Amino acid sequence: MVTEHRLSITRACHAAGLSRAAYYKVPPLPQEKDAEVIDALNGIVERNGRWGFWKCFDRLRLDGRPWNHKRVWRVYCDLGLNIPRRTKRRIPQREPVPLAAGSFVNQGWALDFMHDVLYDGRRFRTLNVIDEANREALAIQVAQSLPASMLIRTMDRLVDWYGAPQSIRMDNGPEMTSHDFVE
Repeated sequence: MVTEHRLSITRACHAAGLSRAAYYKVPPLPQEKDAEVIDALNGIVERNGRWGFWKCFDRLRLDGRPWNHKRVWRVYCDLGLNIPRRTKRRIPQREPVPLAAGSFVNQGWALDFMHDVLYDGRRFRTLNVIDEANREALAIQVAQSLPASMLIRTMDRLVDWYGAPQSIRMDNGPEMTSHDFVE
């Protein structure tokens, strides 16, 4: 306004409603203004890499830092610290197989888990292995917890007794998709 309209600095500041000191004051760079916040956030993230914004902000408040959450969030995003949430692991797509029961014994086994609650409130689970041809229950394993290692032991015992089936039908429960079972 000063050079464009050839006004004095005093008149230009009066027209804009500013003080003359505001005309001469150089605004600080954002990095300089937020340097303290940047250092504090980098220190927290260096120690705790998986912490999200609110945990970092609460830690800053517990350390006695007076910044509000909007300023800390702006700096947090500018630093690129807003990490994406973990997503659920996708199960690979498989070819659908028609459900046909086997025509002879030990051709295919069906494997599934069931759960129930006792009268006193305790939960328990059962592992059921059934021969599809004659509907014989080959094994029923009952426990409060049935990890993948117990499933592997049960299946090894059944293969020793009856021989290996041609196919095993099961769902994609957490016991079947664990690293122990895949190996």
